[in-house]
Amino acid sequence: MDQFASVHGKENCLMLLNCQTLEYKYYPFNPVGYKLVLLDSCVKHELASSAYNKRRESCERAAAAIKKNHPEVETLSDAKRVWLEEVRSEIPQEDFLRAEYVIGEVQRVLDVCDALIRGDYETVGEMMYQTHFGLSKLYEVSCEELDFLNKLARKMDVSGSRVMGGGFGGCTINLVKEDLYEPFIKAAKEQFAAKFGHEPKVYDVVISDGARRL
Repeated sequence: MDQFASVHGKENCLMLLNCQTLEYKYYPFNPVGYKLVLLDSCVKHELASSAYNKRRESCERAAAAIKKNHPEVETLSDAKRVWLEEVRSEIPQEDFLRAEYVIGEVQRVLDVCDALIRGDYETVGEMMYQTHFGLSKLYEVSCEELDFLNKLARKMDVSGSRVMGGGFGGCTINLVKEDLYEPFIKAAKEQFAAKFGHEPKVYDVVISDGARRL
């Protein structure tokens, strides 16, 4: 996905990518009155192959269980939440939680696309918070530092905040109203440093065109 976005990125747009077919579509992203900012926890990504593979295997087992009742299901992106509930007693609780996150995330992505068309960035932000909750509590790829930054963002009325990237460390991405930007960054630096002994790094985000000949 990173490489795809680097090549096909488009200024002032977000991209919906189907990773099975590589079909993609642009949605307008021009949040006037907001800033997009990354807060780097400086926690090294520990995206160990074993941890990643465990989650992939959980999703595959859940999809296989659903497929017994619904043959059209090849991956969890084809499944409905009610179909997952049908097999709840047949799969481990961990597999159920991983699949619950994935199926919910598919719908959240579609909801965000609709919100972007409307220019409804508060809904976009709320979906970011819901995604972070799922990544933290259901898929379990967050960490204490990222959860701290996410909770601080919610406490300070930041419009949206979530894990950015693969998790197990790294950054949160935050959608912040301009009048809250400076207080939020100040609080994030001070409170994070007080708890973890160092400040998070701050990167303002500007969405631009992908790689191209100049």
